[in-house]
Amino acid sequence: MAKIKSVYAREILDSRGNPTIETTIWTDNNHGAVASIPSGASTGRREAVELRDNDQDRFGGMGVLKAVANVNQIISKYVIGQDPTNQNNIDQILLNLDGTEDKSKLGANAILSVSQASFELGAASLDLPTFQYTVEKYGLGKPTSLHLPTPIFNLINGGKHGAGNLDFQEFHVIPSSQKKFSDALKIGTELYHLLKKILIEKKAIHSTGDEGGFAPNLYSNTDSIELLVETIQSSPYKLNQDVFIGLDIAASGLYKGNKYKISDVKDNMSGEQYKDFLVDLVRKYNLLSVEDPFEEEGWKDWADFTAEVGKQAMIVGDDLLVTNKVRVNEAIKKSACNAVLIKPNQIGTISETASVVKLAKKNSMSVVVSHRSGDTDEDFLADFAVGIGADFVKFGAPGRGERVAKYNRISFIQEYLTSRNG
Repeated sequence: MAKIKSVYAREILDSRGNPTIETTIWTDNNHGAVASIPSGASTGRREAVELRDNDQDRFGGMGVLKAVANVNQIISKYVIGQDPTNQNNIDQILLNLDGTEDKSKLGANAILSVSQASFELGAASLDLPTFQYTVEKYGLGKPTSLHLPTPIFNLINGGKHGAGNLDFQEFHVIPSSQKKFSDALKIGTELYHLLKKILIEKKAIHSTGDEGGFAPNLYSNTDSIELLVETIQSSPYKLNQDVFIGLDIAASGLYKGNKYKISDVKDNMSGEQYKDFLVDLVRKYNLLSVEDPFEEEGWKDWADFTAEVGKQAMIVGDDLLVTNKVRVNEAIKKSACNAVLIKPNQIGTISETASVVKLAKKNSMSVVVSHRSGDTDEDFLADFAVGIGADFVKFGAPGRGERVAKYNRISFIQEYLTSRNG
């Protein structure tokens, strides 16, 4: 069996031009794997800690040389000699070395870079595509060319991803899950270009945000939803049949002094008033998905909202759950949401990420695998999403190379599975 012979980390740039960590691992029979780690702008308070240098003389304090050194000088000594296919063992070594609940000693970015690279190396050492290796290792998915995750396209960027004028963070179009992936990708891409055309015709700003979606000069969140409705109705596709609308509200950023403030309503709203506003939105537009509708400790509001509209829409926990098994268990007990967003860098190891997916699936929660707003051009997340049998993937707009790389990878997997099954 192959053994890990070398581990090397370095500082690279992510899609926002901020430093991040990239780790390369080799086996003694010359298989290699590389993992680069993304970074979020809108983060949950309970996410694992991303280690930054805070040296104002380099990259405004955003450097990751400390995380790089933790890989090269500490972690590497314990990982060299390990079997790359023994993921649980490698991840446990990483957890033991760090020894903190939030991975603040070594940094979740350092830890995940080694965990993910080891996972990909395990696949390479067995001459398996990473998605197939994921299937065989965890038994969570059975992908076929007709059964792949449905893409959620972020066509309008607001909140921390946009220009600051829209409160809600993301406005989605979501093709029907009855469509095969290639058709869903076509729908999302055509709507993306059609939306740009409509913005130009309206003489609206059509610059793009961090995730490739447009950041137009609109005055309210409802205006953005109406713009997506107009775009879909101007296309060959039927709204709420071929394609649906969804939101990522990222509501923790809207919550101050026990009130919610959004541009659509003049006065600050209590949790109950705000919930009623969102219920009306879901029903008016037949929203398929609402992510982070409430702030991340508002358990009662989450549960009340899910009880009211959870049968018609996915209520997705991101900041609420932070890919953390303890938080997901609490959400299950309180019936706080019916879907979980999966981001490996929120928790820090592939094993822990897979265990959260397993728990969610066991409790009939939908699984949405997501990128981060500061991402890299690698496509691991596409393979991982396919391999765990995710219901949806959220990789941003079908624009910007770091987003498109992931969509293109699932497209390749679809063709690969078609040729194998054919």
